[in-house]
Amino acid sequence: MNKIDLLTGFIIGILASILGSYLFITFFTDFTFINGIQIMRFEGKLGKIITLGSILDLVAFGILLKLNKELMARGVVLAVIIMTIVSLFI
Repeated sequence: MNKIDLLTGFIIGILASILGSYLFITFFTDFTFINGIQIMRFEGKLGKIITLGSILDLVAFGILLKLNKELMARGVVLAVIIMTIVSLFI
């Protein structure tokens, strides 16, 4: 059960980052999501977009702690760490 909670938190963290990146690109740029990702990657700004998208992870982390779901909150933190490592190599 504990591993499932950690995995659930990890998936929540990844989805929150993707949703945050999607919202940033669609609301603050003139590009569609896929074109925006390609253009930002070409310009070398994809790591910054992922970082801005991770703001929603902070919200998910706070909500999970409020609901006493500590292992899921750890999964969200793990997702942020993985996203950070991935954005270093992109």
